[in-house]
Amino acid sequence: MSYWPAHLPRSVPRPDTTLPFHLEVSAARYPAQAAIGFFGHDISYAQLKREADALAGWLQKRAGVKPGDRVLLYMQNSPQWLIAYYGALRADAVVVPVNPMNRANELKRYAEDSGAEVAVCSQELAGFALTAGLREIIVTAYSGYLPPEPEFDLPDWIAAAQVAMDGCTPWHEAIAAGETPREPSARPDDLAVLMYTSGSSGQPKGCMHTHRNLVHGATGLALWFGHAPGAVFLAVAPMSHIAGLANSANCGILAGATLVMLPRWNRALAAQLIARYRVEFAGLAPAAMIDLLSSPDFARYDLSSLRRVSFGGVTMPKEVWKRVHEQLGLPFIEVYGSTEGGTILINPVERPKPQCLGVPFFDTDVRVIDPETLAPRGAGEPGEIVVRSPQLFLGYWRQEQATAEAFVEIDGERYFRSGDIGYFDEEGYGFMTDRLKRMINASGYKVWPAEIETLLYEHPDVREACVIGVPDSSRGETVKAVVVLRPESAGRVCEADLIEWMRQRMAAYKYPRMVEFVGELPKSPAGKILWRELQERDRYSIRPRSS
Repeated sequence: MSYWPAHLPRSVPRPDTTLPFHLEVSAARYPAQAAIGFFGHDISYAQLKREADALAGWLQKRAGVKPGDRVLLYMQNSPQWLIAYYGALRADAVVVPVNPMNRANELKRYAEDSGAEVAVCSQELAGFALTAGLREIIVTAYSGYLPPEPEFDLPDWIAAAQVAMDGCTPWHEAIAAGETPREPSARPDDLAVLMYTSGSSGQPKGCMHTHRNLVHGATGLALWFGHAPGAVFLAVAPMSHIAGLANSANCGILAGATLVMLPRWNRALAAQLIARYRVEFAGLAPAAMIDLLSSPDFARYDLSSLRRVSFGGVTMPKEVWKRVHEQLGLPFIEVYGSTEGGTILINPVERPKPQCLGVPFFDTDVRVIDPETLAPRGAGEPGEIVVRSPQLFLGYWRQEQATAEAFVEIDGERYFRSGDIGYFDEEGYGFMTDRLKRMINASGYKVWPAEIETLLYEHPDVREACVIGVPDSSRGETVKAVVVLRPESAGRVCEADLIEWMRQRMAAYKYPRMVEFVGELPKSPAGKILWRELQERDRYSIRPRSS
């Protein structure tokens, strides 16, 4: 810890506020300041608060949402996402962010497990939402917040006009109703967000985060990166993911920043938005950063406004880290966190190390232990990373056993077991070397093989399947399925057929990009599939960039 930033305190006082309170404060301080930039159309803090309040009132008085009820958000990054997030929180509800890459069966599982009966979704996803058994669906089109004459060449799914949909309430009707919400009753220790990560069993697990958890994380990030009021963020990391939620939806609004929304990664639009809005901070996944730097038009864009580029969830390849420094003149600030733990380790802005997890975040106790004996490991000695912090989740929603298994007691304190193997160097910087849990990290998203294997066994031609993670030069890891076909199906089903079948049934980041057909899978004497043997076989061969 000798390189802790000299200008920062080692500890931040625990906040005693809720997330919507920070929108209220920023709107009172900077009412005319742009809270959102959307392809040339700006939405002020005053408008953001006004529309969030109107939606909160509608949810309470028209949709019957009570304190603690869960509300699903199912759309890409957009003005509507942020308005709905703060609107649901202002209604004293619990937000359930759903990755827009998820499909109907996945959405239905989240709705059933969380008990959510109300959702806000975009119209291109409304067909999936209509099959999820929800009582009330508000549907919106991204075009509702575009300027009359957009400055950008936008894809059709963004520019499409709102259309009437049976069984859904149009967004503009809910906002225009002008319902006034009741006085807020949520308190800092109340549940605010239920963010799902699929479990090792293939079933989704909701990570319970309180207002206090998330406000502490947002406060720390604003301090660490030096975000001042009026700072301009590129909000492209999905806000349905902990990285986008923490850095954009929570930290940005607390800081009084402008969030420039990019609904889905597009390197040309990203570069144009950075130049147009003079973006200062961009949280870009390594795959997005590689794509941006590789653009043949890279030199055409003025990206000189950038002050910080950062991301967490997957290690930035060393050569790409160097390219970021050479082409942008900036170090890439790597962060280590999780859906359960928020920000855990973070690189000092003034002295980051490449391919490094960073140093422990504010008030965060991170230890490396022997995963069997729980004995502490010394500098340079790998072990399991465990964490105790104010931004740590409470546990898994309605899963007491999974929650108990996720924690361990050390010196009388409760620590979360990350399942990651790493070590600290002599200077106090953390590095990851392996993974204890059977989990695949594809572009920062957790993918649990059991979920994909369960789906594969539903295919009529599949007899056995084993899903593994293999190295990928862009995504960090990508998903591969090793499959044994039924005898009568051999030669009739090809790899592309199986990949397409899975693509139609699960989120884009989950479905296998590779399929290998084999005659049999390696098994133990007890008949258990030896997945590690298959994974080790592919471990050291770097794959080309996946589509």
